[in-house]
Amino acid sequence: MPGDLPMPTTMFTADELAVIRRAYAHQVMATAATTNPRIEAAFATVPREKFLGAPPWQIANLGGGNRPLPSSDLVLAYQDVLFALQPDNGVNNGSPSLHARLLAELDIQIGDRIAHIGAGTGYYSAILAELVGTSGHVYAVEMDPDLAAHAQAALAERANVSVINADGSQWPQQEVDAIYVNFAVARPAEPWIERLRPGGRLVLPLGVPRQDRPPKGGRHASHGAALRIEHGEGGFAARWIGTAYFVCANGGLTIDDNEIEALTAAFRRGGIEFVKSLLWKTEPRIGRCWHIGGQWALCYDDV
Repeated sequence: MPGDLPMPTTMFTADELAVIRRAYAHQVMATAATTNPRIEAAFATVPREKFLGAPPWQIANLGGGNRPLPSSDLVLAYQDVLFALQPDNGVNNGSPSLHARLLAELDIQIGDRIAHIGAGTGYYSAILAELVGTSGHVYAVEMDPDLAAHAQAALAERANVSVINADGSQWPQQEVDAIYVNFAVARPAEPWIERLRPGGRLVLPLGVPRQDRPPKGGRHASHGAALRIEHGEGGFAARWIGTAYFVCANGGLTIDDNEIEALTAAFRRGGIEFVKSLLWKTEPRIGRCWHIGGQWALCYDDV
C-alpha cells in the first residue's frame, strides 16, 4: 500500500485475524456454491485490506450509491460485499463470492501463466498468484494509472506477479494458460483468443452498456453474462456460467452502436445458456448462432 495512506486499525490479534480470514473464505465459497480447497485457502491467505485504499471504506450498493463504514477496523474488509475503489467511475473491489465462482471455472494449475485483464488494485491478482504458486506467473493488466500504482505497491512482495499499466485489449502479448477478464465487454479482444494456448481457458463477462449513463458512477452493463471459453483441438468451446454485471470496458474495446444493438437483441431473445462454441474469424452457420459479431460468433453447435 502506498506509504502516505492511513492504515486501517484493528481490535483483533494476528491470530484472531487469521481465524476471521478463514471464516470469511469459508463463507465466500459457500455463497459461491463451489468447493475448491485451493481457492478457499487463497481467500483465507490474502489480506484484502491492502487492496482497498484508505479507510473508512465504502460499500458499493448494487442499486447504486455507496455507504461508508462506521469505523476503520480492518476486520470489516472480510465481508462478501463490494467496496468502492473509484466511486465516480463505478470501479469497485468486486464481489468475493462471484469471483470465487468465476475463478473455479478457470481450472488454475500450479505453474500456470495467467493474464488478469482489468486487475484494479490487484486483490484478485493476489488470489491468482496464490493459485499459480511460485512456479507460475500472473500478468496483472490495468489501464487506470492510479489503480495500477496501487496494485504495484500492494503486490510488490509477490515475485510471481507483474503489474502492467496498459490497455487490456492489447494483452497478453505472449501465449498464456488462462485469461481472467474483470470488466464487461461486448466482444473478446484479439489477444484473448489468439494467445490462449491449446487447452487454455478464458473467463470473461459479456455485456452491453446501459444507454442511460449516469453523471457519476461509471457505465455498467444492462445485460450481462459470464462465459467460459476453452481452446480445444477443434476450436473454442464456450459455456455460459451465469449472470454477471461488471463496469463496461473503455479503451480499445469500445464498440459501435450497431454491434451494441445486435448484442442487446441477442440478450433480449434469450438462449445464451445453450451456447456451446465460439467461432473466431470463420464463417458462421446462419440460424445456428446466438449472436454474430464482427469476425466472431457464439453458436449452439459443439466445436
